[in-house]
Amino acid sequence: MTTTPTAVKDDLAHTRQKLTTIRAVLQQEYQRKHAYPWIVAYSGGKDSTLLLQLIFEVVLALPADARKRQVHIVSNDTLVESPLVISHMRRSLDVVRRAIDKADLPMSATVTKPCIDDTFWVNVIGRGYIPPTRNFRWCTDRLKIAPTSKFIKRTTSAYRKSILLIGTRKSESTSRRARMEQYKKVGRMTRHHQIENCRVFSPIAELTDNEVWTILLQSKPPWSGSHRNLITLYRNAGGGECPLVLSKADAPSCGSTSPRFGCWTCSVVSKDRSLAGLINSGFDEFEPLLDFRDWIVKLREKDSNRMPIRRDGSMKFRKDDSRVRGPFKMEVRREILSRLRDLEQKIDQTLLSISEMEFIEDIWRIDNLHYEARDALIRAVGATPVE
Repeated sequence: MTTTPTAVKDDLAHTRQKLTTIRAVLQQEYQRKHAYPWIVAYSGGKDSTLLLQLIFEVVLALPADARKRQVHIVSNDTLVESPLVISHMRRSLDVVRRAIDKADLPMSATVTKPCIDDTFWVNVIGRGYIPPTRNFRWCTDRLKIAPTSKFIKRTTSAYRKSILLIGTRKSESTSRRARMEQYKKVGRMTRHHQIENCRVFSPIAELTDNEVWTILLQSKPPWSGSHRNLITLYRNAGGGECPLVLSKADAPSCGSTSPRFGCWTCSVVSKDRSLAGLINSGFDEFEPLLDFRDWIVKLREKDSNRMPIRRDGSMKFRKDDSRVRGPFKMEVRREILSRLRDLEQKIDQTLLSISEMEFIEDIWRIDNLHYEARDALIRAVGATPVE
């Protein structure tokens, strides 16, 4: 079916009408009498970029004496983000910060990171955790939810209440629409089901994917520049952003089968389509990352690479009585570390920090003592080690 010029005009008019309504709602909410701060989730992708742009425009349009509500922009760096994506996010935030300072706006931008004890490499190389699977998605909480939730809780506590603005849209998926509609509405807000006294606001919930792109393509960001880098990033990778995951209910968006931008180490998906897309677009320097990611996934699937027991010393069995293997053996962890160091040389980039390495060495020392004590006990009773 061919789209007529009249239909295109009607679509554009409908999009503009939606946009006018969103701006009016944002302005109304911003000017409410209470002083609860706004916390804006920003991943650097198209949805969060549009959300931030609309908020920025609304605040800028107000007289200086009416800009009373504090706006906190919060982003998250898992420390294993896709290189181009994290670079784009940080560069765009730097531009936003300069615009905030120039206009003297009551806004700030923060990038959260996982605690040293929770990083990807501390868990994989240090503790021997296998790369995440759909049934063992240990990464989402540690790398994404915990760091950002800590920031939100601290901000909420300081002001007694807070409002979290997210770029989630109902048309992203059927499951997303169902989740957005299942929570009890409080006016235009929903209750945050984990953080008390925090309300969640999704201003662009009713926009479609095409409408988001239409608005971005027809406008310039109020902090200067253009959306050219963002558009190029999507074109090269053929992906969508892995949004700021704020609760376990949002976890399916992280590690989904769609070509989303996310961690380059993501092993929840069978194939990293966004990283492969970047490589196919000419970014050959990322091929070693993809090769490394595929290699550690293969390590996970081989039972002989893993301990016969879990880290707490227990054994777990499936319904068919087959044993669930434990963490990577120490020699496998050492091999992963060695190959990661080689990878750093290949791409001329630091992937493992000094602090992480020190933490890993501490874990290894403790683990070795435990293994030696266990083996000594086994020898003392004349038993055969479990394999």
